[in-house]
Amino acid sequence: MRFLGLDVGDRKIGVAVSDPLCITAQGVGVLKRGNPSDDADEILGLIAEYEVGEVVVGNPGDLYGRKGTQADKVMEFVNLLRQKGVSVTLWDERFTTSAAERLLIGANVRREKRRQVIDKLAAVLILQSYLDSRKRPDAGGS
Repeated sequence: MRFLGLDVGDRKIGVAVSDPLCITAQGVGVLKRGNPSDDADEILGLIAEYEVGEVVVGNPGDLYGRKGTQADKVMEFVNLLRQKGVSVTLWDERFTTSAAERLLIGANVRREKRRQVIDKLAAVLILQSYLDSRKRPDAGGS
């Protein structure tokens, strides 16, 4: 069973998938948002293509773990996926976008290129964090 990682935003969804052994996360791409039902159908297509058993979705929160309007939007999308029969785990995504930005800046990636890949890299960081936590006995999400 493989895992699919999602960084759900207002305009884009970053997508990552685990390797078959569920050790590493690789970026798959970025989906441009449209109709939420169509977006969910695209995710269903990726689930079938990669033989995914569970989807890990970044759960946004502030520094103190409080949820805001973006978290509400993500939950609406998660609920839509669940209505379509998808097994979804929410995972704390605080700091993943800023961490992705720092990694790309550190690698001297130009601003325009960073905009193209940051959502995919954030999805990789979310999924890799989840995969790493599964190896620890004290693992826990949000």
